[in-house]
Amino acid sequence: MSNAEDVKQLVKASGSVGANYIEANESLGKKDFVFHVKISRKEAKESSFFLRLVDTGSDADTERERSALVQEATELMKIFGAIVRKSE
Repeated sequence: MSNAEDVKQLVKASGSVGANYIEANESLGKKDFVFHVKISRKEAKESSFFLRLVDTGSDADTERERSALVQEATELMKIFGAIVRKSE
C-alpha cells in the first residue's frame, strides 16, 4: 500500500508544475522565465516519480489512468526541456 507522504508529495509536485509555468509567463525577464520553466520541468519529473510510487491496487482501469498520467508528465518534461533549450 502506498505511503500517505508519497501522495502528499505527488499533489505538491503536480500543482507546482502549473504554478511555476504561470510564474514563467509572468516573468520579469528571460533569465527569470528560464528559471521557472526549469522548475516546472523538475516538478513534472518529480510528479512522474511519485505517480510510480503510489500503490493504486490491481485495478486495470486505474493502472491505465496512472500510466497515462506518467506519460503526460513525461511529455511535459520534454516540452519544458525544448522551451529551455530554445530560450537559452
